[in-house]
Amino acid sequence: MKITSRDNSLLRHARAVRDGKTDETIFVEGLRLSEEALRSGLKIDALIYSEQIAKKPRAAQLIRDLEKVAEKSASVSEKLLESISYTKTPQGIVLLAERPNLSETEFTARQTATPLLVVMHQINNPVNVGAILRAAEAAGATGVITTSGTADPFSPKSLRGAMGSAFRLPTWTNTELEKTVARCRTSGVQIICADVRAATSYTDVDWSKPSALVLGPESAGLSQDEIALADLSVRIPMKGATESLNVALAAGIILFEASRQR
Repeated sequence: MKITSRDNSLLRHARAVRDGKTDETIFVEGLRLSEEALRSGLKIDALIYSEQIAKKPRAAQLIRDLEKVAEKSASVSEKLLESISYTKTPQGIVLLAERPNLSETEFTARQTATPLLVVMHQINNPVNVGAILRAAEAAGATGVITTSGTADPFSPKSLRGAMGSAFRLPTWTNTELEKTVARCRTSGVQIICADVRAATSYTDVDWSKPSALVLGPESAGLSQDEIALADLSVRIPMKGATESLNVALAAGIILFEASRQR
């Protein structure tokens, strides 16, 4: 279907999804992310692509493959695609896809006998959320949990940072920290929080056990009451005058130590 400025109901819907005004649908932009969404088996509600990108062989093949599974498909001018793009430079292709929305039961069913979980608590920068998702998958984490107040892991900025990991990692969103800790403890999962003031190094933990790494807000980290919920708190020893690391970098360092041990 070819869309013009006179027939823009799909474009209006795309803008609403882009701006986070719908709960059921996510906005996927770009060739690489669209390929990842297709490979991950995401349900595609709509495919919107520019006439220009459709002339490129790689994109043309992807469009053909997506049109087989998408409920709607539309070709638009570069100008119209720019009107819905999340980026300053439109990437030629946009998908509106069903949000991967696991319940607690579904999330638990997808865990292994020795889970390695990442709990993001009120991390409000979507770029950091995406980077943590990417590091979590690369390090072999079995799932990610986000608490209320954490940036949406399926927002356009988070998705770009995750580069497809958000489509593949089991993710349970919008829970509460206390509930998450209680659920982990009931399941025999040790709860370990990252804290720059901790006495224990992250290398001195037995990560081969079922584990959940809890990461706090970028600005202040976890509160003392939140740290008290955990079984153990760990720090990354640092040299020089550096007081702390970016939360996504810290997550990667700790998770790859867990991966090395496991």
